[in-house]
Parts: sequence; C-alpha cells; structure tokens
Amino acid sequence: MPFRYNPDKDIPDLSGKVFLVTGGNSGTAGVGKEALIQLSKHNPKRIYFTGRNTSSANTLIASLQPTFNNLTFIPMDQTSLTSVSEGAKLFLEKSEQQLDVLICNAGVMAIPLGLSKDGYEIQFAVNHLAHALLINLCLPALRKSGEGRIVLLTSLAFKSAPSNGGIVFKDLKSTQANLGISLISFSSKFLTYGQSKLANVLYASQLAKRYPDITTIAVHPGLVMGTSLTGHMGLLDKLVIRGATLKLKNISVREGAFNTLWAATKGKGEGMRSGEVYEPVGKRVEGTKFSMDERLQEELWGWTERELGGYS
Repeated sequence: MPFRYNPDKDIPDLSGKVFLVTGGNSGTAGVGKEALIQLSKHNPKRIYFTGRNTSSANTLIASLQPTFNNLTFIPMDQTSLTSVSEGAKLFLEKSEQQLDVLICNAGVMAIPLGLSKDGYEIQFAVNHLAHALLINLCLPALRKSGEGRIVLLTSLAFKSAPSNGGIVFKDLKSTQANLGISLISFSSKFLTYGQSKLANVLYASQLAKRYPDITTIAVHPGLVMGTSLTGHMGLLDKLVIRGATLKLKNISVREGAFNTLWAATKGKGEGMRSGEVYEPVGKRVEGTKFSMDERLQEELWGWTERELGGYS
C-alpha cells in the first residue's frame, strides 16, 4: 500500500526558512539528498548541507542550479568532533545565526568495528555524539527562530540495543568488540548500531523536555536499501537485515525521505508530539523499557555533556 504522502502537495511554502541537513550529499543516492531536493522545490530561503565529499557536493549543487540557487555546502566529518565544531561555526557565520530546521540525517550502519578520530566507538560517535555537538552549537539559533525544529533520524533498531542496559557507557571509548551478539547476527556491530539509534531516541526525549520551545522529533525512515548506508555491506549482512525485517516493506529512496520531510515541515501540533518517535509516515512508535527510561535519558544527557565539554 503506497504512503498517503505527496511532498509536492504536503510540504507547505517554506519562504524565509533556513535548513541544515547533515549528510545531504551521501554518494549518488541517499535519504538526506532526496530530502533536500524535495525541500528545494518549496521556496526555502536557503538550504545548507554537510558532508565530506566536496566533489559530490558540487555536483549536487550544479544539478539543482537550474531551479534552485540557494544551496550551500558545509564540509563536515562526523568522525571528528573538531570537524563538527568547525563546520558548525562556518554554518552559523554563513547563515548569520539563522536556523529554522536542523535535520540530523548523517549516519553509518553496522560498519566494521572501529574508533572515531576522538577514540569513541565509531557508530556511537557518528550517529549520536557528532549530532549532539552540532545541536548544542546550533541551539541559540534554533531558539531564536521561534519555531525551531530538530529532526533526528533513528531506526527501529533502537529496539535491538544491548540487553545489559541499552547503552554500555563504560566501553564507549573502545570498539565494543565484546559487547555480545544480537538476535540477528553473530557480530556486535548490529548491537552497537542499535545502541547508537537508542541514543538518538533518548536524546530526542531529553531535548523535548529541556527545550520545549523547540520541536524535536525522532524518525525512522523505513526499510531503504541501496543507499550509502548499506552500500558497504556484503550479501550476508544484507540477508541478515532482510531476515530481521520480513514484516517491513522495502521502499525507495524517495519514499525513504517522506518521514523526514513530514517531521521537518508539518505544522506544529498537527499530529506530532515533541520527543516522540515516528515511522512512515507520521505513525507514532511505541517505546521500549530502555527508550522510556528517564534515568537512562538523563544518564546519556550527562555523559554527552561531559564528553562535549571541550567543544561547546
């Protein structure tokens, strides 16, 4: 059954709005790229997007120039907190401190075990910590907007976080190779992915509580194969994902952007509640014992604040 969502009709006029999309130029296909393409059709003041590949970014900008000239690339490497900090400062300078919607789209999924440039488990660093720093640095601009919005891309994999607490804080400065095996794989890389996606959900809940003047939404894009998120995977990993998601329909990249677009542009209070998780399109997701654990939310918030103290 097709989604009852049409970005051409359902996205309102975006005049005067400034957007920042992380990971907006991932390779030749991606949910973030599709989201900014759809946003560009509705007259936003400017869209900024981040990534590591300047050549790919320039190609994207050139492809949209016939119809949209207000697209700006911000170099940013999410494996480096220094790069995120520098990118945020460049964005705020170029945008003159205006930001209405921040879409935290960049991410990695079940990549080989490793560490970020700052020594954190790689998936947690990219999917949570880098975005938390960017959010912290952009909070003044978002609050000044009056209708600021944060969209955090998560995954239903947040329900598959480690059973021993959801987030294993004591090992986050390691590859977490001994975290254990998940129900769907003989590798901890799927557990560390679920852990990072749980962090997105927990952080969204805390942002909603601490900053009620900003609408914060966590969204699951759907089962989208064929993007840079899964491009590195071998056949076995893809079969593992397919086996674990048999009840989910495989959707196109275009459809994969719908939930992000809904969360980023739907009128405040129109079927959405700040701090909640939604699957396509605009359907509330029931929480888990970990995602609804307020003590775990606060523990993640405190840990994140301490780790980012030297960058804020």
